[in-house]
Amino acid sequence: MKCRLLILTEIIAPYRIPVFNALARHPDVDLHVIFMAETDPTIRHWRVYTDEIRFSYEILPSWRTRLGEHTVLVNQRASAALLDADPDVILCGGYNYLISWQAQRWARRNNVPFLLWSESTANDRRKNYRFVEALKLRFFQHCDGFVVPGRSAERYVHQMGAGSKPVFTAPNAVDNARFAQHAASARADASRVRTKLGLPSRYYLFVGRLIRSKGVYDLLEAYSCLGEDLRSEVGLVFVGDGPQRAELELRGRQISPGSVQLPGFVHRDELASYYALADCFVFPTHSDTWGLVVNEAMACTLPIICSRVAGCVADLIHENGRVVSAGSIGELACVMNELARDAGLRRQMSSSGRAIIHEYSPESCAARIAGAALFAHKRRGDSGIHNNICSVDEPQFSSLPL
Repeated sequence: MKCRLLILTEIIAPYRIPVFNALARHPDVDLHVIFMAETDPTIRHWRVYTDEIRFSYEILPSWRTRLGEHTVLVNQRASAALLDADPDVILCGGYNYLISWQAQRWARRNNVPFLLWSESTANDRRKNYRFVEALKLRFFQHCDGFVVPGRSAERYVHQMGAGSKPVFTAPNAVDNARFAQHAASARADASRVRTKLGLPSRYYLFVGRLIRSKGVYDLLEAYSCLGEDLRSEVGLVFVGDGPQRAELELRGRQISPGSVQLPGFVHRDELASYYALADCFVFPTHSDTWGLVVNEAMACTLPIICSRVAGCVADLIHENGRVVSAGSIGELACVMNELARDAGLRRQMSSSGRAIIHEYSPESCAARIAGAALFAHKRRGDSGIHNNICSVDEPQFSSLPL
């Protein structure tokens, strides 16, 4: 009999759909996904590709708002959704909403293994909030196991007291084949695409939310520190939107010689063209649990410059890029100068990155998640525990400040 796996996650993120589709095809898994909301319009402009979904799912009724840096999310009928799913194993994507705590409580009362899909790392800028850390520690203590994307997250769950509980690595992934195909098409018609998008002949590329914590001002300042001859040849393109966009545009216009462009938010299939024609990808974040834009850039065979606090660094950045200290303008400018002036080095990094990212596919991620679920299901069966499903009261609303 198949293992009934329930995944509880926040929104229909484009990069998760290929993973869940692959997981739904696993011969030993009966997958159902509960989304807390369809999307998050308060901070994301992602297109919702429901036509690509090939797995069982439901979207809970919800209400969302922002209070400062925190999201408040209200869900209804969560308890009924858990009862209807009747899972053998629950995989919960995070711990920062009360529905996550309710699901954990429901799992404990019904003897259902509860796994946490955690991307947090020790470099998270929120780690110094003592109250938050105390809440997280409590949540971790009541998990039966953990699924993490890579080494940094694995170290973190052990620091949080995982002890002898199983920790499974399911590598974070994007649809490599889709990005590679679109990038190849853009390169094959580079002149037309470059003209259509108004791109410089050469440029450094950043993709992400335009907020201070992504290191966008560091990148702009590092660019301004480059030699005038280099800035005359190589531009800087910020793809994305956010509260710092207007200020970045203003400061960018003051850099001369040079070209700083901010085309705004770009949807998934159009994004590959920006990756394809860039010299290298720069991700100078101050705090990022992973950084899936690095996966996307590598799928498009770009060399990478990344700050060492990004959770993906330990797994993805080797011969294919350079790692710099977050906030170090001089270090960032130095490696930007190095890569821009050495075409041979960029070609070597592109080749190395292509080999590395091949292992970080939706199919690989799905297989590892399936392995974690089947392990938890077997352990539960071996212990002789059986479902005795009971309900719990619906939680009050809000989110925890994690």
